Amino acid sequence: MICDILIVGGEGDLAYRKLYPALYHLDAAGCLSDCMRVVGIARNPAAADDFPGKVRSKFEHFHGSDELDERVWQRFSSRLQYYALDATSETDLRVLREQVFTSEKRDLIVYLATPPTIFAPICQSLWAVGLVRDNSRLVVEKPLGDSRESFLDINRSLTSIFREDQVYRIDHYLGKETVQNLLAMRFANALFEPLWNSHYIDHVQITVAETVGVEGRWDFYDEAGALRDMVQNHLLQLLCLAAMEPPARLDAQSVHDEKLKVLRCLKPMSKRDVRDNTVRGQYAAGAVKGKPVPGYLEEEGARHGSTTETFVAVKAEINNWRWAGVPFYLRTGKRMVKRFSEIIIQFNDVPHSIFGEQITSGAPNRLTIRLQPDEGIRLHLLNKVPGLDDSMPLESVALNLTLSDVFTHQHVPDAYERLFYDVIRANSTLFVPADQVEAAWEWVDKIIEGWKATNKKVVNYTAGSWGPAESIALIARDGRQWHE
Repeated sequence: MICDILIVGGEGDLAYRKLYPALYHLDAAGCLSDCMRVVGIARNPAAADDFPGKVRSKFEHFHGSDELDERVWQRFSSRLQYYALDATSETDLRVLREQVFTSEKRDLIVYLATPPTIFAPICQSLWAVGLVRDNSRLVVEKPLGDSRESFLDINRSLTSIFREDQVYRIDHYLGKETVQNLLAMRFANALFEPLWNSHYIDHVQITVAETVGVEGRWDFYDEAGALRDMVQNHLLQLLCLAAMEPPARLDAQSVHDEKLKVLRCLKPMSKRDVRDNTVRGQYAAGAVKGKPVPGYLEEEGARHGSTTETFVAVKAEINNWRWAGVPFYLRTGKRMVKRFSEIIIQFNDVPHSIFGEQITSGAPNRLTIRLQPDEGIRLHLLNKVPGLDDSMPLESVALNLTLSDVFTHQHVPDAYERLFYDVIRANSTLFVPADQVEAAWEWVDKIIEGWKATNKKVVNYTAGSWGPAESIALIARDGRQWHE
């Protein structure tokens, strides 16, 4: 497909860290048309001096020089252009339209790597100069609001100019190979789907743990917090993929419909539910990987007395036939003991054990879907310990499918590579439509309202730990425990 890519905010951290490297790897894989141009715009005039050289320098800094192929780089760097201009200015964009994007036959992908506060004037200027056409596509990053109300305001600024099918809302977790493989595992194999319900599954855990703190973004993070920053988008999207019904077809609309049904079946959180089934935490000073780190209120730029949460644990329920009575335990936090993201499907115990005390602790079968850092799937089964012991001792053994071990000669693409490639092909399956974002905000807004109404306090946890003790108690009350 012949198209051009315009990155608004082309001098920002996201562009250098993720977007240009993703496009380079797509070029290396032969996924970009020969005439495709990658145009970055920002207000910094100094970036125009040897812009390809700066992109290369940043690439090597974030990804290492070993990943660069000189032949591919020469081809890719010839695509790169940079213009110092104000994307909210019709005058500036008109110059870009007349000098660069002269052909209306080429598709145009506009990537807004900017704060949502300037989405509206940028889109208005794009429309005014004729860069919003039937073959234009708009890509936007989170955060999309801090409530349902604010999301609807932001979304109106987009869909008043672009059609809904032209807007691609990124959740980069959906571009991960293992997340896509979850669909394949569930719906391409006869093994799991008959067991994927409340008759055989005891509970589901979804964890996104980070070792980093706020990384110099204290002001931004303090306005959002872990619930808005992670649960409303990443964790709820993973929940949807784990809980959705089989779609009629593997097309965007069918997949979107089934995910929306899950969000609409989430049990609304009453004040009592919020009090009993949520935990808010904030990291205090501690050590991560053997190095001392400050507490949240001691980070650079911090304001004393902030009650913003850096950790959240939630017990969620889905009110439908498949999942009635099956709790979904969600947790996410910063400055935790290690970085990982995973979904755990915990199956029920066998109805009657003939092995008595020979079954060790942690005996029920479980399926672990690891999203990062080592993408893969593990199925934990009970197996006899080799030997001549008449008592037949059993241990849990993992059948391991780590993608890098199985597909040794296959490049596992970064999430942004996959998502960029889908935008180029106009495939919106892995993107989030407006109705899903709205439904997710409706559920999260109830938790925020409940926190305010019940004066839910943040509790401290030591940096480098598994989070607050209250999160352990949350799941322990049901006779379960987090898998770590």
